[in-house]
Formats: sequence, C-alpha cells, structure tokens
Amino acid sequence: MKYIFGPLKSRRLGNSLGITLTPYKICTFDCVYCQLGKTNVLTRERKEYIFSSEIIEELRNWLEGHSAEIDYLQYITLSGSGEPTLNIRIGDLIREIKQICKIPVAVITNGSLLAEDCLRRELVEADLIIPSLDAATQAVFEKIDRPVSGITVDGVIAGLIVFRKEYRGQLWLEIMLAAGINDDLRQIKKLKVAIDKINPDKIQLNSPVRSTTEAGILPVKRQKLEKIRKILGDRCEII
Repeated sequence: MKYIFGPLKSRRLGNSLGITLTPYKICTFDCVYCQLGKTNVLTRERKEYIFSSEIIEELRNWLEGHSAEIDYLQYITLSGSGEPTLNIRIGDLIREIKQICKIPVAVITNGSLLAEDCLRRELVEADLIIPSLDAATQAVFEKIDRPVSGITVDGVIAGLIVFRKEYRGQLWLEIMLAAGINDDLRQIKKLKVAIDKINPDKIQLNSPVRSTTEAGILPVKRQKLEKIRKILGDRCEII
C-alpha cells in the first residue's frame, strides 16, 4: 500500500486506518517536536499532491481484502506524512469514503489553513476533526511550530473559532507541550482565553515521548501537565 497504513491502535481513536494525502513531509509547519522529522517542503500551496482517484482505488482494494477487520475500525483517519488539508481534494475524498463504507472519518490537522472559507466547507462532512493549537502568541508559535511565511497564530485561532461555529461534528483540540518552550503558565492562561473562544468538545494535552525533529525537545513533567489540565478546565484530558 502506498497511501494507506495500519490499522493502528491509537490512544485517541482506538483502531484507526490511516491515509496520507501528501508525499512525505509536505507541511505548513516544521514543528520542533515532529516525530516524522524535518519538513521537506514548507508550503501553504494547496493542490492535488496525491490523486484522490488513486487513494480511493487503494482504499477500495483494502476494504475488499480485509472484510474481517472492518467491524473493528473506529475511524478512517486522514493524516499521514504531511498536512492533509494541503490536498485540495480533501473534501471530495471525505465524501467518497463515506459513500463506499460506513466507518467514521477523522481528520488530524495542524489547523493552519482553517481561515480559508473553501477548506472549512470541505471538512464539514467529516465526523471528527482534531486540529492542534500549541501557542497563543506569535513569538511562541514561531518557536515551536515554525510556520511557513504568511501564517500567523491569530489567523489560526480566528479560523478555528469560525470553523467551530460552522461545523456540527466533534472537534477535539490537541495541544503539544514541550518543556521550556510553550509550557509557561502565563502562556497557558493566554491559550485558555483562545480555547474558550474556540469552544472545542475536548482539549487533549500531549507532550513528546518519541524522537523529535530537533534534539533536546523534552516532555513536560506529569505534575505540571496536571496543573495545566486544571487551568484549561473540565474538557481537558492528558493523553
């Protein structure tokens, strides 16, 4: 399989079949904590990086050959080896997947392009969207996520706020915290202001546990994660 991977046992999604929508490491961010390594192509250009027809054909073949596993899948997840929303056919893919099977569709995204009206319309038929938000100020945003030029944290937050108002599915917001980079409690309180405006169904705190793009990126200690969880409120969980 070229585009499909798994099924994988996910902490968040249970048994999930993954689909990548871009070649390896094409992204709008070059996050210091990414377990996939350094971004090869840092871009905000949306195009059909992988043909949707090829993805759907491969998915049909997988479903036909793994009938015994289908009932155990909680999600088909669009994520993979880059930022999935860069693929301009993501909306068509979501619709076609839902036509050929009844497995819920999840999209894991860094949320960087949700300020674009057309993308928000493309995502509305997904069952679950998991965007990330790692900072609430531009300086910290650039330090941890290293976005392509033209993407601001204010734009990301604004896109998430509008999307939540338009979207009727589940929205789980992931926050990746790295020790000494974006875990300062003053920063967390600013994040809470933004999160309250976004109003996600869940807030999921995460911290790096695998190898990272940059050396020396350390996880936040559990005791501090618990303190941050309490600041962010009842919808927040540590994953």
